[in-house]
Amino acid sequence: MMEEITLASQALPQPMAPEVPAYPRGLPAIPWRDPHSVPQELLAKYIRDLENACAAEPKSAGMRTCLGMAYAMNYEIYRSMDALEAAVKLEPDHFFAQMKYAELHYRLRALIKAEAETSKALALAQTPWEFSLARKQLQEIRAMMRAGTQKPEWTKSLRAPAFLFVAMFFMVCAAEYWK
Repeated sequence: MMEEITLASQALPQPMAPEVPAYPRGLPAIPWRDPHSVPQELLAKYIRDLENACAAEPKSAGMRTCLGMAYAMNYEIYRSMDALEAAVKLEPDHFFAQMKYAELHYRLRALIKAEAETSKALALAQTPWEFSLARKQLQEIRAMMRAGTQKPEWTKSLRAPAFLFVAMFFMVCAAEYWK
């Protein structure tokens, strides 16, 4: 009886499971889900692995995006900015690279730049999930701009105020000296 069931089940056509890649576009699998629970040693090893992968595949925007995210998690902001800028330059139509580049500006409270970069990411979005992600970030940026939570843009030189400050300092010192 048991042999008949086994033979019958083997004779039934098995449903074909679609092949799902372990991770998209050849990116390394992320070994954690909560970024706050990553030990520094593991993060440092992961950064080294990503640096080696970027050296092996210098034209991969996805690898550079992952490297930029890892640097940001390790509070290496300048390296993160460099890696994400490189990813956007390598593939200007890469949604995730553009989105993470915009998110870094958003987290640094450079909201004017973040809004411009997020708008570019919104233009690159192709799936409903990407659209919702970019729109939500754009809403948060605009809400923060209305609330006044942004760093000022330094568009003017500070040379004249610095000279004025130095001149006033010397005038106060001279006045104190003559007393």
